[in-house]
Amino acid sequence: MPLAPDPFASASALEGVPSALAAARDGIDALIGDRRTGPSGADVTAESLLRGAVASAMLEGSASSPAMVRAGQVDAIAAGSIRLSTELLSLARVMEQAPLQALARMHALAAGPDDPGRGRPRDDPPAVRRMTELARRLVTPTKAPALAVAALVHAEIATALPFATANGLVARGAERLVLVARGVDDASVIVPEAGHLAAADSYRAALVAYAGGGEDGVRRWLLHCAEAYARGAVESPLNA
Repeated sequence: MPLAPDPFASASALEGVPSALAAARDGIDALIGDRRTGPSGADVTAESLLRGAVASAMLEGSASSPAMVRAGQVDAIAAGSIRLSTELLSLARVMEQAPLQALARMHALAAGPDDPGRGRPRDDPPAVRRMTELARRLVTPTKAPALAVAALVHAEIATALPFATANGLVARGAERLVLVARGVDDASVIVPEAGHLAAADSYRAALVAYAGGGEDGVRRWLLHCAEAYARGAVESPLNA
């Protein structure tokens, strides 16, 4: 992304992006406003996190289907994704105040206890620089909508590859966490991971475009994410 005083805001202002993100936010707000959870709210959140964990694992290459996961049959990728989901919401404040610390903890959960690199970034100067800059942006005020911030956090982690393993799981977890921390979905009832999975080819192509650099790649990624967030609202357990 080109350098700018507020890079998040510059990216979110690209052609077609403001209206796409606004439409996605309207759908999320309508869902939450019309079907706000009551006493069963914790159950809805837990179900959303589970659905998201399974979808994220499948995008990472897991062979564990939703039915298999519910039956307790999980492969290593799905197990890591589920571990991450169980602690994810407790990291919302950390993500806002100390993003690198939150990402390290997320990786430790996703990678698992036997991974020698768990919680530690790769010794790769370009990746370290990108994550340091991302952390700086996250603790700096921005005029960008929270949906754009979440999408860009996802893309930066997924393309910088700061860890030796599980970068996709961490990227999608961080995206959900930003949506929670910045007030889009404080109960975490939408399922953005399912939105990405429903358009998996578009998801991967948009990340490749983003990694290629330039405004066109950023724009393509943000437009994909707007659709994924809208689909994530449809996939919410609130609609069950």
